[in-house]
Amino acid sequence: MSSAARSLKGHSRIVVKIGSALLVEQGELKRAWLDALVSDVVSLAEAGAEMLIVSSGSIALGRGILGLPRGPLKLEESQAAAAAGQIALAQAYADALGAHGRKAGQILLTLGDTEERRRYLNARATIGTLLKLGAVPIINENDSVATSEIRYGDNDRLAARVATMASADCLVLLSDIDGLYTAPPHQNPQAVFLPEVPRITAEIEAMAGSAGSELSRGGMKTKIDAGKIATAAGTSMVITSGKELNPLKRLDDGARGTWFPALATPASARKAWIGGHLEPRGQIGLDAGAVRAMKSGKSLLPAGVTSVTGSFMRGDAVILLSPEGRTIGRGLIAYDADEAQLIAGRNSREIEAIVGYPGRAEMIHRDDLVLELPALE
Repeated sequence: MSSAARSLKGHSRIVVKIGSALLVEQGELKRAWLDALVSDVVSLAEAGAEMLIVSSGSIALGRGILGLPRGPLKLEESQAAAAAGQIALAQAYADALGAHGRKAGQILLTLGDTEERRRYLNARATIGTLLKLGAVPIINENDSVATSEIRYGDNDRLAARVATMASADCLVLLSDIDGLYTAPPHQNPQAVFLPEVPRITAEIEAMAGSAGSELSRGGMKTKIDAGKIATAAGTSMVITSGKELNPLKRLDDGARGTWFPALATPASARKAWIGGHLEPRGQIGLDAGAVRAMKSGKSLLPAGVTSVTGSFMRGDAVILLSPEGRTIGRGLIAYDADEAQLIAGRNSREIEAIVGYPGRAEMIHRDDLVLELPALE
């Protein structure tokens, strides 16, 4: 990755993700930090980039507003904190951007909004319209109604999904650490900093730590997961420290960060949606011949299927498993689960006799397949 590519100024549409610990301290908004961050955002916008912000902080801020105690919150307390915090957070962004003559537009998403095609397209259209009107979209998980997202979700992966949804060419994850190390640096003083990760391998994933504060639901692992989603869809990603004021300006001035360059061939919007957004509804086991055929660009035929599990309908996403049981990709299935089980392992010419109508020759068409390349190497 060239030094020019390691600059925010060379990108045209940038998503910036802000973690709770950077924005909120002891239940209070860090206004000076937010004002400095917004100043960076406006500078990049004035240089020609379209800017989006994915902001955590509603639960942490709402905790302070409602006077909730420190420590783990019950689900309903987290939802109440989010409801109170979202109003204050949106107003803070509107005020900070307004000081520069800019408008803010709030979008509250759950992961479900990126899983269903119609909702995905609606959210994408809203983001596009806000950008066209010169506003800065401020995006957060809708934690006041979401359940599993509060307990298991994280805004790192949400930011990656927003970046692919918006066709952004750069995703910035502001963190409490300045990038990826070979081991957690607070635990291992011998840990080595990595300025660039050309591809996310199993070894890279093993370097990730876990969440570090009660305000944060993410850690380095979720950032690596975000990197897999973003880079596969043609979005470069950088992890850098947000602890100091003006973190985006500091990054362009040479501050440390770990860059994850986009893969050479960006996925189409459809394949990005299949690979990074859809919740899989089942699993399809494959034989070695089917794996070889798909790797060479062919569709998945019923003859290469060894097992079918899950409850899915035609058009749903399914996970593809190698003969060794490794996940090698995802695809949109052309048959309901009961029919897929009936035709698994059979020749395509037999399909009509088995299911009673002339169905597709392919179990999954090549245009509906997304393969995880490292898993096939």
